[in-house]
Amino acid sequence: MTVREELERLEHRRLNPLAAFADKSMGRPRFEPDREVDVRTCYQRDIDRIVHSKSFRRLMHKTQVFLQPEGDHYRTRMTHTLEVMRIASTITRALGLNEDLAEAVAMGHDLGHTPFGHAGEAALSECLGRPFRHNEQSLRVVDYLERDGAGLNLTCEVRDGILCHTGAKWADTLEGQIVRRSDQIAYVNHDIDDAIRAGILSDDDIPAAISQVLGGSHSVRINTLVTDCIQVSREAGAVCLSPAVEQALKDLREFMFARVYRNPVAKGQEQKAREMLKRLYEYYMNHPEELPADFQPQLSFGGMEQTVCDYIAGMTDNYAVDKYTEIFIPSGWNVRG
Repeated sequence: MTVREELERLEHRRLNPLAAFADKSMGRPRFEPDREVDVRTCYQRDIDRIVHSKSFRRLMHKTQVFLQPEGDHYRTRMTHTLEVMRIASTITRALGLNEDLAEAVAMGHDLGHTPFGHAGEAALSECLGRPFRHNEQSLRVVDYLERDGAGLNLTCEVRDGILCHTGAKWADTLEGQIVRRSDQIAYVNHDIDDAIRAGILSDDDIPAAISQVLGGSHSVRINTLVTDCIQVSREAGAVCLSPAVEQALKDLREFMFARVYRNPVAKGQEQKAREMLKRLYEYYMNHPEELPADFQPQLSFGGMEQTVCDYIAGMTDNYAVDKYTEIFIPSGWNVRG
């Protein structure tokens, strides 16, 4: 018996019957034979594939809310991803579900995010003439763009969780649904923390009706949401919040849209970022030969529009600025005496 098989047997002994068991996975898009020496379950293998991917490493240089903030302590897509993963692990463990699956979904859920956060998403939507959705792009990254077009060949359960972490459809697994809840819990609360750091909010600004339900500080709010999700979900056999806490979370999100996400301080550079990405898109549409060598083969089967979109969506904030500067900003004369 391999280590993997022992781990799979252990899952059946210790996990909730509602868990997504590794040995019951629906498999991968492309068949992979079992290895003679295998020490990881399929979901553990997926975690490692994501963590070792280029798109995961780029998350550390992608904006969360504040565009290129002055200071080292603001969230990036990487730190957001890690916070979502930890919240999801806490909830999943308490409910006796599969932590490995939840961790894999959490680690991969934002791989398709553009540079400059939702400003980049809006820019590409304008360029394409249709909505650019980062969850769909995240699935595209793991299915097609990683490993020079081969993709990561992740399990169906992880792919479903990545696609359904936002949008109309919820994931088929409880673990995927937990990641969706954890994403909501994480981003609203850490965006408050960043807004306070930026001086555009204080804890006292949050409406009293919300604070009375969720609490008056960062840690208390997260603890309230996590413990409520665990307690209510245990009784319901589904991933959910109590009505009062769910409404308070919805109200908090609406408050953040009004005070932070549309705030001129937070979004002062957003229009510049959008225009910059739109100009880059137009440039590469007119000069496809300037795309990197590893994107050239994609032009023949993916089409120019999708290939340019994939290239720009994968950029980090600083890389986008550097390419824009290289293409559109005149360089100084090098005068030799």
